[in-house]
Amino acid sequence: MNTEQNKVFWWAAYVPHIAVAILAYWLLQHLQPILLPFLIGGAWAYLGDPLVDRLELRGLNRTLSVSLVFLSLSLIGLLAAIIVVPMLITQFEILAERLPRMVSETQAKVVPQLNSLLGSDLQQIDLPTLKAWISNYWQQSRESAMALLWSASRSGGSLLALAANLLLVPVVTFYLLRDWDLIVARIRSLLPRQHEATVVQLSQQADEVLGSFILGQMWVMFGLSVVYSFGLWMVGLDFPMLIGLLAGLVSFVPYLGAVVGIVVAGAAMWLQTGQLLDLALVGGVFAVGQMLESMLLTPWLVGDKIGLHPVAVIFAVLAGGQVFGFIGILLALPVAAVVAVLMRYWLDQYLRSAWYGHVDESAEAPE
Repeated sequence: MNTEQNKVFWWAAYVPHIAVAILAYWLLQHLQPILLPFLIGGAWAYLGDPLVDRLELRGLNRTLSVSLVFLSLSLIGLLAAIIVVPMLITQFEILAERLPRMVSETQAKVVPQLNSLLGSDLQQIDLPTLKAWISNYWQQSRESAMALLWSASRSGGSLLALAANLLLVPVVTFYLLRDWDLIVARIRSLLPRQHEATVVQLSQQADEVLGSFILGQMWVMFGLSVVYSFGLWMVGLDFPMLIGLLAGLVSFVPYLGAVVGIVVAGAAMWLQTGQLLDLALVGGVFAVGQMLESMLLTPWLVGDKIGLHPVAVIFAVLAGGQVFGFIGILLALPVAAVVAVLMRYWLDQYLRSAWYGHVDESAEAPE
Protein backbone atom coordinates (compact mmCIF):
# COMPACT_ATOMS: atom_id res chain seq x y z
CA MET A 1 0.00 0.00 0.00
CA ASN A 2 1.56 3.28 -1.11
CA THR A 3 1.66 6.56 0.81
CA GLU A 4 -1.42 8.02 -0.86
CA GLN A 5 -3.45 4.92 -0.07
CA ASN A 6 -2.28 5.07 3.56
CA LYS A 7 -3.48 8.67 3.83
CA VAL A 8 -6.89 7.79 2.35
CA PHE A 9 -7.21 4.81 4.70
CA TRP A 10 -6.28 6.96 7.73
CA TRP A 11 -8.90 9.58 6.88
CA ALA A 12 -11.54 6.91 6.22
CA ALA A 13 -10.85 5.34 9.62
CA TYR A 14 -11.44 8.64 11.44
CA VAL A 15 -14.46 9.86 9.46
CA PRO A 16 -16.96 7.98 11.74
CA HIS A 17 -15.37 9.50 14.85
CA ILE A 18 -15.56 13.00 13.38
CA ALA A 19 -19.18 12.44 12.35
CA VAL A 20 -20.10 11.25 15.86
CA ALA A 21 -18.44 14.32 17.40
CA ILE A 22 -20.34 16.66 15.07
CA LEU A 23 -23.62 14.88 15.79
CA ALA A 24 -23.02 15.05 19.55
CA TYR A 25 -22.30 18.79 19.31
CA TRP A 26 -25.48 19.35 17.28
CA LEU A 27 -27.57 17.36 19.73
CA LEU A 28 -26.22 19.24 22.75
CA GLN A 29 -26.95 22.56 21.09
CA HIS A 30 -30.52 21.69 20.08
CA LEU A 31 -31.68 19.45 22.94
CA GLN A 32 -30.59 21.61 25.88
CA PRO A 33 -34.18 22.38 27.06
CA ILE A 34 -34.89 18.67 27.67
CA LEU A 35 -31.42 17.43 28.62
CA LEU A 36 -31.19 19.03 32.07
CA PRO A 37 -33.41 16.57 34.03
CA PHE A 38 -31.61 13.62 32.40
CA LEU A 39 -28.18 15.05 33.26
CA ILE A 40 -29.21 15.73 36.85
CA GLY A 41 -30.74 12.27 37.15
CA GLY A 42 -27.61 10.70 35.67
CA ALA A 43 -25.41 12.63 38.09
CA TRP A 44 -27.48 11.48 41.08
CA ALA A 45 -27.36 7.91 39.79
CA TYR A 46 -23.59 8.10 39.43
CA LEU A 47 -23.28 9.46 42.97
CA GLY A 48 -25.58 6.81 44.40
CA ASP A 49 -24.27 3.71 42.58
CA PRO A 50 -21.28 3.12 44.92
CA LEU A 51 -23.67 3.19 47.90
CA VAL A 52 -25.97 0.72 46.19
CA ASP A 53 -23.02 -1.58 45.48
CA ARG A 54 -22.02 -1.49 49.14
CA LEU A 55 -25.52 -2.43 50.24
CA GLU A 56 -25.52 -5.30 47.75
CA LEU A 57 -22.27 -6.57 49.26
CA ARG A 58 -24.11 -6.73 52.60
CA GLY A 59 -26.67 -9.13 51.15
CA LEU A 60 -29.48 -6.81 49.99
CA ASN A 61 -30.90 -7.20 46.51
CA ARG A 62 -30.49 -4.49 43.90
CA THR A 63 -34.03 -3.15 44.01
CA LEU A 64 -34.08 -2.81 47.80
CA SER A 65 -30.63 -1.21 47.80
CA VAL A 66 -31.70 1.27 45.14
CA SER A 67 -34.87 2.09 47.06
CA LEU A 68 -32.95 2.81 50.28
CA VAL A 69 -30.36 4.99 48.54
CA PHE A 70 -33.03 6.79 46.51
CA LEU A 71 -35.07 7.57 49.63
CA SER A 72 -31.93 8.79 51.41
CA LEU A 73 -31.01 11.14 48.54
CA SER A 74 -34.60 12.39 48.37
CA LEU A 75 -34.67 13.12 52.10
CA ILE A 76 -31.38 15.01 51.86
CA GLY A 77 -32.73 17.14 49.03
CA LEU A 78 -35.99 17.75 50.86
CA LEU A 79 -34.26 18.75 54.10
CA ALA A 80 -31.97 21.10 52.17
CA ALA A 81 -34.99 22.72 50.53
CA ILE A 82 -36.88 23.05 53.82
CA ILE A 83 -34.02 24.25 56.05
CA VAL A 84 -31.36 25.93 53.93
CA VAL A 85 -33.40 27.68 51.22
CA PRO A 86 -35.62 29.73 53.59
CA MET A 87 -32.52 30.80 55.56
CA LEU A 88 -30.80 31.94 52.37
CA ILE A 89 -33.89 33.86 51.25
CA THR A 90 -34.06 35.58 54.64
CA GLN A 91 -30.41 36.60 54.47
CA PHE A 92 -30.86 37.86 50.91
CA GLU A 93 -33.75 40.05 52.06
CA ILE A 94 -31.70 41.43 54.96
CA LEU A 95 -28.80 42.09 52.61
CA ALA A 96 -31.07 43.91 50.17
CA GLU A 97 -32.39 46.13 52.99
CA ARG A 98 -28.91 46.95 54.27
CA LEU A 99 -27.18 47.50 50.93
CA PRO A 100 -28.07 51.24 50.76
CA ARG A 101 -26.53 51.78 54.21
CA MET A 102 -23.47 49.76 53.20
CA VAL A 103 -23.07 51.95 50.10
CA SER A 104 -23.28 55.06 52.29
CA GLU A 105 -20.66 53.68 54.66
CA THR A 106 -18.45 52.82 51.70
CA GLN A 107 -18.72 56.42 50.55
CA ALA A 108 -17.86 57.68 54.04
CA LYS A 109 -15.06 55.24 54.91
CA VAL A 110 -13.50 53.75 51.82
CA VAL A 111 -13.73 56.46 49.17
CA PRO A 112 -11.79 59.11 51.18
CA GLN A 113 -9.02 56.61 51.86
CA LEU A 114 -8.83 55.69 48.17
CA ASN A 115 -8.75 59.38 47.26
CA SER A 116 -5.75 59.97 49.51
CA LEU A 117 -4.04 56.78 48.32
CA LEU A 118 -4.60 57.24 44.58
CA GLY A 119 -4.58 61.03 44.50
CA SER A 120 -7.83 61.13 42.50
CA ASP A 121 -11.36 62.27 43.16
CA LEU A 122 -13.57 59.19 43.38
CA GLN A 123 -16.40 61.34 44.69
CA GLN A 124 -17.30 61.93 41.05
CA ILE A 125 -18.89 58.48 41.10
CA ASP A 126 -22.64 58.95 41.42
CA LEU A 127 -23.03 56.92 44.61
CA PRO A 128 -26.48 58.28 45.49
CA THR A 129 -27.80 57.01 42.16
CA LEU A 130 -26.08 53.68 42.75
CA LYS A 131 -27.63 53.50 46.22
CA ALA A 132 -31.09 54.20 44.82
CA TRP A 133 -30.63 51.56 42.14
CA ILE A 134 -29.59 48.93 44.68
CA SER A 135 -32.52 49.72 46.96
CA ASN A 136 -34.95 49.32 44.07
CA TYR A 137 -33.28 46.29 42.50
CA TRP A 138 -34.46 43.75 45.07
CA GLN A 139 -38.06 44.91 44.90
CA GLN A 140 -38.00 44.86 41.10
CA SER A 141 -36.48 41.38 41.12
CA ARG A 142 -39.19 40.09 43.43
CA GLU A 143 -41.91 41.68 41.28
CA SER A 144 -40.36 40.18 38.13
CA ALA A 145 -40.19 36.75 39.74
CA MET A 146 -43.82 36.93 40.82
CA ALA A 147 -44.84 38.08 37.33
CA LEU A 148 -42.91 35.19 35.81
CA LEU A 149 -44.61 32.69 38.11
CA TRP A 150 -48.01 34.20 37.36
CA SER A 151 -47.34 34.05 33.63
CA ALA A 152 -46.22 30.43 33.93
CA SER A 153 -49.33 29.57 35.92
CA ARG A 154 -51.52 31.06 33.19
CA SER A 155 -49.65 29.22 30.46
CA GLY A 156 -50.63 25.59 30.72
CA GLY A 157 -47.84 24.45 28.43
CA SER A 158 -45.10 26.20 30.41
CA LEU A 159 -46.48 24.97 33.70
CA LEU A 160 -46.74 21.40 32.43
CA ALA A 161 -43.20 21.55 31.03
CA LEU A 162 -41.83 22.77 34.37
CA ALA A 163 -43.73 20.09 36.28
CA ALA A 164 -42.58 17.41 33.83
CA ASN A 165 -38.95 18.41 34.24
CA LEU A 166 -39.23 18.37 38.02
CA LEU A 167 -40.88 14.95 37.98
CA LEU A 168 -38.42 13.54 35.46
CA VAL A 169 -35.43 13.99 37.75
CA PRO A 170 -36.44 11.42 40.42
CA VAL A 171 -37.84 9.05 37.78
CA VAL A 172 -34.64 9.14 35.72
CA THR A 173 -32.53 8.83 38.85
CA PHE A 174 -34.38 5.76 40.11
CA TYR A 175 -34.33 3.81 36.84
CA LEU A 176 -30.73 4.69 35.99
CA LEU A 177 -29.67 3.75 39.51
CA ARG A 178 -31.52 0.44 39.29
CA ASP A 179 -30.04 -0.50 35.90
CA TRP A 180 -26.62 1.16 36.24
CA ASP A 181 -24.59 -2.05 36.33
CA LEU A 182 -26.61 -3.53 33.46
CA ILE A 183 -26.03 -0.41 31.34
CA VAL A 184 -22.29 -0.50 32.03
CA ALA A 185 -22.11 -4.21 31.23
CA ARG A 186 -24.07 -3.70 28.01
CA ILE A 187 -21.79 -0.91 26.86
CA ARG A 188 -18.75 -3.05 27.63
CA SER A 189 -20.18 -5.94 25.61
CA LEU A 190 -20.48 -3.66 22.56
CA LEU A 191 -16.84 -2.54 22.63
CA PRO A 192 -14.55 -3.84 19.87
CA ARG A 193 -12.85 -6.92 21.25
CA GLN A 194 -9.36 -5.80 20.28
CA HIS A 195 -9.79 -2.51 22.16
CA GLU A 196 -11.90 -3.66 25.11
CA ALA A 197 -9.05 -3.99 27.61
CA THR A 198 -7.67 -0.53 26.80
CA VAL A 199 -11.09 1.15 26.89
CA VAL A 200 -11.99 -0.53 30.19
CA GLN A 201 -8.67 0.50 31.73
CA LEU A 202 -9.10 4.12 30.61
CA SER A 203 -12.71 4.11 31.84
CA GLN A 204 -11.63 2.87 35.26
CA GLN A 205 -9.00 5.61 35.45
CA ALA A 206 -11.56 8.24 34.43
CA ASP A 207 -13.97 6.89 37.06
CA GLU A 208 -11.21 7.11 39.67
CA VAL A 209 -10.55 10.75 38.75
CA LEU A 210 -14.26 11.55 38.81
CA GLY A 211 -14.73 9.72 42.10
CA SER A 212 -11.78 11.37 43.80
CA PHE A 213 -12.41 14.85 42.45
CA ILE A 214 -16.13 15.37 41.96
CA LEU A 215 -17.49 13.19 44.74
CA GLY A 216 -14.76 14.02 47.24
CA GLN A 217 -14.62 17.69 46.35
CA MET A 218 -18.37 18.05 46.77
CA TRP A 219 -18.03 16.85 50.36
CA VAL A 220 -15.06 19.17 50.88
CA MET A 221 -17.09 22.10 49.56
CA PHE A 222 -20.00 21.18 51.82
CA GLY A 223 -17.70 20.83 54.85
CA LEU A 224 -15.98 24.15 54.20
CA SER A 225 -19.33 25.88 53.69
CA VAL A 226 -20.46 24.65 57.10
CA VAL A 227 -17.16 25.62 58.77
CA TYR A 228 -17.06 29.08 57.20
CA SER A 229 -20.75 29.80 57.85
CA PHE A 230 -20.56 28.68 61.48
CA GLY A 231 -17.29 30.53 62.09
CA LEU A 232 -18.53 33.79 60.56
CA TRP A 233 -21.71 33.48 62.62
CA MET A 234 -19.62 33.03 65.75
CA VAL A 235 -17.61 36.22 65.08
CA GLY A 236 -20.84 38.19 64.56
CA LEU A 237 -20.96 38.75 60.80
CA ASP A 238 -24.42 39.70 59.56
CA PHE A 239 -24.52 37.39 56.52
CA PRO A 240 -22.56 34.31 57.53
CA MET A 241 -24.40 31.73 55.43
CA LEU A 242 -24.25 33.70 52.18
CA ILE A 243 -20.52 34.37 52.46
CA GLY A 244 -19.78 30.92 53.86
CA LEU A 245 -21.57 29.20 50.97
CA LEU A 246 -19.84 31.47 48.45
CA ALA A 247 -16.40 30.62 49.85
CA GLY A 248 -17.25 26.93 50.07
CA LEU A 249 -18.59 26.69 46.52
CA VAL A 250 -15.46 28.21 44.92
CA SER A 251 -13.10 26.12 47.05
CA PHE A 252 -12.83 23.49 44.30
CA VAL A 253 -9.78 25.56 43.28
CA PRO A 254 -7.16 25.39 46.06
CA TYR A 255 -6.99 28.56 48.17
CA LEU A 256 -9.49 30.40 45.94
CA GLY A 257 -12.33 29.87 48.39
CA ALA A 258 -10.29 31.23 51.27
CA VAL A 259 -9.15 34.26 49.25
CA VAL A 260 -12.66 35.11 48.07
CA GLY A 261 -14.08 34.53 51.55
CA ILE A 262 -11.48 36.71 53.28
CA VAL A 263 -11.99 39.56 50.82
CA VAL A 264 -15.80 39.50 50.92
CA ALA A 265 -16.15 38.73 54.63
CA GLY A 266 -13.42 41.21 55.54
CA ALA A 267 -15.08 44.00 53.56
CA ALA A 268 -18.48 43.19 55.08
CA MET A 269 -17.05 43.10 58.60
CA TRP A 270 -15.18 46.37 58.10
CA LEU A 271 -18.36 48.09 56.95
CA GLN A 272 -20.26 46.50 59.82
CA THR A 273 -17.91 47.30 62.74
CA GLY A 274 -14.80 49.08 61.45
CA GLN A 275 -12.65 47.26 64.04
CA LEU A 276 -9.30 45.67 63.18
CA LEU A 277 -9.84 42.97 65.80
CA ASP A 278 -12.96 41.80 63.98
CA LEU A 279 -10.96 41.58 60.74
CA ALA A 280 -8.43 39.40 62.57
CA LEU A 281 -11.26 37.14 63.75
CA VAL A 282 -12.49 36.80 60.16
CA GLY A 283 -8.98 35.86 59.07
CA GLY A 284 -8.85 33.31 61.89
CA VAL A 285 -12.06 31.65 60.64
CA PHE A 286 -10.61 31.09 57.19
CA ALA A 287 -7.25 30.02 58.61
CA VAL A 288 -9.00 27.32 60.63
CA GLY A 289 -10.94 26.31 57.52
CA GLN A 290 -7.73 26.01 55.48
CA MET A 291 -6.07 23.87 58.16
CA LEU A 292 -9.09 21.57 58.34
CA GLU A 293 -9.14 21.30 54.54
CA SER A 294 -5.42 20.52 54.14
CA MET A 295 -5.04 18.21 57.16
CA LEU A 296 -8.43 16.48 57.35
CA LEU A 297 -11.01 17.07 54.62
CA THR A 298 -8.93 16.82 51.44
CA PRO A 299 -6.72 13.85 52.51
CA TRP A 300 -9.74 11.95 53.80
CA LEU A 301 -12.35 12.78 51.16
CA VAL A 302 -10.34 13.52 48.01
CA GLY A 303 -6.94 11.87 48.38
CA ASP A 304 -3.90 12.53 46.20
CA LYS A 305 -5.18 11.19 42.88
CA ILE A 306 -7.18 14.15 41.61
CA GLY A 307 -5.31 14.42 38.32
CA LEU A 308 -6.87 17.79 37.43
CA HIS A 309 -4.86 21.00 37.68
CA PRO A 310 -6.77 23.96 39.15
CA VAL A 311 -6.18 25.98 35.97
CA ALA A 312 -7.60 23.11 33.91
CA VAL A 313 -10.69 23.06 36.14
CA ILE A 314 -11.28 26.80 35.69
CA PHE A 315 -10.76 26.60 31.93
CA ALA A 316 -13.07 23.59 31.61
CA VAL A 317 -15.91 25.28 33.51
CA LEU A 318 -15.57 28.56 31.58
CA ALA A 319 -15.23 26.83 28.22
CA GLY A 320 -18.21 24.56 28.89
CA GLY A 321 -20.37 27.52 29.87
CA GLN A 322 -19.26 29.53 26.84
CA VAL A 323 -19.96 26.76 24.30
CA PHE A 324 -22.99 24.93 25.77
CA GLY A 325 -24.35 27.26 28.45
CA PHE A 326 -25.53 25.77 31.74
CA ILE A 327 -25.45 22.25 30.29
CA GLY A 328 -21.79 22.80 29.44
CA ILE A 329 -21.02 23.83 33.02
CA LEU A 330 -22.56 20.59 34.29
CA LEU A 331 -20.58 18.52 31.78
CA ALA A 332 -17.31 20.43 32.14
CA LEU A 333 -15.70 18.49 34.99
CA PRO A 334 -16.64 14.97 33.78
CA VAL A 335 -15.36 15.80 30.30
CA ALA A 336 -12.20 17.35 31.75
CA ALA A 337 -11.56 14.21 33.80
CA VAL A 338 -11.91 11.98 30.73
CA VAL A 339 -9.72 14.29 28.65
CA ALA A 340 -7.06 14.27 31.38
CA VAL A 341 -7.01 10.46 31.39
CA LEU A 342 -6.80 10.33 27.59
CA MET A 343 -4.02 12.92 27.52
CA ARG A 344 -1.97 10.90 30.00
CA TYR A 345 -2.55 7.76 27.94
CA TRP A 346 -1.54 9.44 24.68
CA LEU A 347 1.51 10.99 26.35
CA ASP A 348 2.54 7.58 27.64
CA GLN A 349 2.09 6.09 24.17
CA TYR A 350 4.13 8.91 22.65
CA LEU A 351 6.98 8.44 25.13
CA ARG A 352 7.02 4.72 24.29
CA SER A 353 6.90 5.31 20.54
CA ALA A 354 9.79 5.06 18.11
CA TRP A 355 9.07 8.63 17.02
CA TYR A 356 9.97 10.00 20.46
CA GLY A 357 13.10 7.83 20.67
CA HIS A 358 14.16 8.39 17.06
CA VAL A 359 17.55 10.02 16.59
CA ASP A 360 18.53 11.50 13.23
CA GLU A 361 21.76 9.69 12.55
CA SER A 362 22.39 11.81 9.46
CA ALA A 363 22.88 14.89 11.62
CA GLU A 364 26.50 15.53 12.36
CA ALA A 365 27.52 15.73 15.99
CA PRO A 366 28.93 19.12 16.98
CA GLU A 367 32.70 19.22 17.30
